[in-house]
Amino acid sequence: MELRNLVDIVEGAAPATITRTGRQRSVEVRANLQGKPLGQAIEDAEAFAAELPEGVTLSLGGNAESMAESAQQFTLMLILAIIVIYMVLAVQFESFVHPLTVMLALPLANVGAMGGLFLMSMTGKTGMTLNLFSLIGIILLFGLVTKNSILVVDYANQLRARGMDKLEAMRTAAPLRMRPVLMTAISMIFGVLPAALGLGPGAETRSPMGVATAAGMFSSTLLTLLVVPVFYLVLDDGVDWLRARIARGRSGEHPRVARRGT
Repeated sequence: MELRNLVDIVEGAAPATITRTGRQRSVEVRANLQGKPLGQAIEDAEAFAAELPEGVTLSLGGNAESMAESAQQFTLMLILAIIVIYMVLAVQFESFVHPLTVMLALPLANVGAMGGLFLMSMTGKTGMTLNLFSLIGIILLFGLVTKNSILVVDYANQLRARGMDKLEAMRTAAPLRMRPVLMTAISMIFGVLPAALGLGPGAETRSPMGVATAAGMFSSTLLTLLVVPVFYLVLDDGVDWLRARIARGRSGEHPRVARRGT
C-alpha cells in the first residue's frame, strides 16, 4: 500500500527540533533591549504575553530571570538587615520600644533614595532604576541613617536618667547632637558625590548607588532632626498610657471570697 493513499502530503515550514521545558513544548525567543531598561522590557513582554492564546504561557529567562532571583535575594537581605538592626538596638537600649524610634529613619531614608532616583531618571539619565547598584546603596543607608537617630535618642535617655523630664531632655539632645549628625551626613554625601555625578571611568554603573545613598542620607538627616524627636515623645506617651491602663486594670481586680452559710 502506498503512503499517498493514507495521508495528504503538504509542503510547509516546521521546526527542525522540538524543545521542551518542564515536559511542555516551548519556543525560545531572544531579543535585545535597544537601550530600554530591563524592568520596562519585562513589563512589555508580560503585556504581550497577556494577549497570547489560552494554554500559552510566558517564562522569562536570561537577564530577566537573574533579575527576579536577585530581587528575591535582596528582599530577604533587607528583612534580615532590619531584624538584625532591631536586635542590636534592643540590646543597646535594653528596651523593645526605643529601637522603633531609631528605626524610623529607615523609611525616611528610602523616601529620599526613591525620590533621588526618580528625579535623576526624569532628567533623562539612564540606569536610575531599582537595579543591583541602587539596592546596594539602600542597604548601605540602613547602617548609616540609624546612627543619626541613635545619637539623639541615646543622649535623650542619658538626660532622662539624670532626672530630666522627657520633653526637656529631647529639646536638649536634638540641638546638641545636630552637629555630629550633620558632620556625618555631609561627609557621606560629598564622599559619594563623584559616583552620583558619574565622574570617572566606569562610574555609569555606580551612579545609581551614589544617587540613592546621597539622596537617602539627605532626606534622612533632614527629617530625623524633625520627625524622630516627635515620634520619640509620642511613642513614650503611648507606652506610659498603656502601662497605666494595665496597672489600673490589675488594681481593679478583686479576689472572690467563698462564704459558707452557718
